Amino acid sequence: MINLIPNQEKKKMIKGFYYRLTILSLLMLSVSIFIAILSLMPAYFFSSSRNNIANQKLEIQKKELLPLVDQQTSVIINDINKKLTLVEKAEKNKYSVSERVINAIFLKKISSIKITQITYQNNLLDGKKINISGTAPSREVLLLFRQALEEDPSFKSVNLPISNFVKGSDIQFYLSLIPV
Repeated sequence: MINLIPNQEKKKMIKGFYYRLTILSLLMLSVSIFIAILSLMPAYFFSSSRNNIANQKLEIQKKELLPLVDQQTSVIINDINKKLTLVEKAEKNKYSVSERVINAIFLKKISSIKITQITYQNNLLDGKKINISGTAPSREVLLLFRQALEEDPSFKSVNLPISNFVKGSDIQFYLSLIPV
C-alpha cells in the first residue's frame, strides 16, 4: 500500500494524537478525582457531625458539678490512704533495720562465738526486739560479747539471762537486744 500522506502531515497527525491522548487522560483523571470526592463527602460530613456532638457532650460534662462525696466514701478513702502510707513506709525502711542490726552484731562478735540464729520481732506491745542464740566457748568470752553489744549505740538494751552462765564451757546462750 502506498502512503499518500506527506511527512509534514504525518507529524501533525501524531502530534494531534498525543494532544488528544493527554487531554483524554487528564479528563479521566479529573473525573475520577471528582467521583472520589463525591463518594467521600458523606463520610466526611458524618464524622465531622459526630465530632461536634462529642465535643458538645464533653463541654456539657465539664460544666456539670461533680457529686459530693458521701461520708462512707470519705471514710473508705481515708482508710485506704492510711494503708498506702503504711505500705510506703514499710517499703522505704524494708531492709535498713535488719542490715544495720546484723552488721552491728557481726562487727562486735568475737571470733570464737558461733551464732546459730538471729530473729527479729516487731510487736505492738513489746516493740522491736532481736533475739540471738548461739554457742560460746566460755563465760568470759560470752561476757565480753555482751559488753561489746552494750557499748554499741545501735542497741538500747542487751539482756543476757543468768541461766546462760550455768555451764562453764561450750555455753548455749540466748541473748535479747532492743534496737534504738
